[in-house]
Amino acid sequence: MSMLDKVMAKARADVKSIVLPEGDEERTVEAASILNREGLARPILIGSKDKIEATAAKVGADIEGIETIDPAASPKKDEYAALLYELRKNKGVTEEKAASMVQDPMYYGIMMVKTGDADGLVSGAIHTTGDMLRPALQIIKTKPEMKIVSSSFLMDCPNKDLGEDGLLVYADCVVMPNPTAEELAYIAVAAADTAKKLCGFEEPRVAMLSFSSKGSAKHELVDKVQQAVAIAHEIAPGLLLDGEMQYDCAIVPEIGKSKAPGSPVAGRANVLVFPDLQAGNISYKITQRVGGADCFAVLQGLNKPCNDLSRGCSVQDIVNTVAMTAVQAQE
Repeated sequence: MSMLDKVMAKARADVKSIVLPEGDEERTVEAASILNREGLARPILIGSKDKIEATAAKVGADIEGIETIDPAASPKKDEYAALLYELRKNKGVTEEKAASMVQDPMYYGIMMVKTGDADGLVSGAIHTTGDMLRPALQIIKTKPEMKIVSSSFLMDCPNKDLGEDGLLVYADCVVMPNPTAEELAYIAVAAADTAKKLCGFEEPRVAMLSFSSKGSAKHELVDKVQQAVAIAHEIAPGLLLDGEMQYDCAIVPEIGKSKAPGSPVAGRANVLVFPDLQAGNISYKITQRVGGADCFAVLQGLNKPCNDLSRGCSVQDIVNTVAMTAVQAQE
């Protein structure tokens, strides 16, 4: 069973409500139909009911039984506006501004997640990451034990000798351009949590990557990763985590034994934490395009799950991301 098959099975076992603020977008409506039919989630489409129904008719999607909400006509809008005002009044949001904001489908969807009227949110077919992440950070905020939001990419590789039967977790490849040592440590802890709860890893083994392995090079960039290792051990003392190490040292057993003898992680890492966004983003694309891996991205660190799509996403991409968001919500 593939990683994605396992995610789908978990999603069906405990069905969650996932709000889709781009409710009248064609791919989103098609995905909602599939999610509802296959029992992967209870999708909630935000937008004008007339527009949603027109889109469904255009693409031939069956949306019978799927909840649709028009924020402008919702009986919840005043409740949401009052709560949003309380949350943001110290940031200059007036009652009038809050009332206006909750009529935006993105803010309305985020408020649904905040209040528990939905379990998670997925957007990005027509919005940028910032369009969603900004209100999510303002309203849902990070988990108490987390200081930042970051991302993990689940890399399902053809080479089943890697990681956990070919599955590796890469972090961070989307959000933090140049994390500090402390931020790197939090990324590592969050990625291990993602690996355990979403991928089913019984034992996340985290490698903190660098161009150096165990002091083989001296540079301030190496120092940052070494500091991150020490901080991560303080944050999560029971976590199997080691570094700094080069990529081959982390995943190739023979090289791991040679470059980092005695390491509990070297040569058998299943979670790889990159020192900055350039390294992470380039590496996941190389693994995808040259290595033939399937990749799936999730955000981590928020109090409740919200995930982002590529604006070039397919219908299946949306289905997959909603299923993963639903599994995150089961926590």
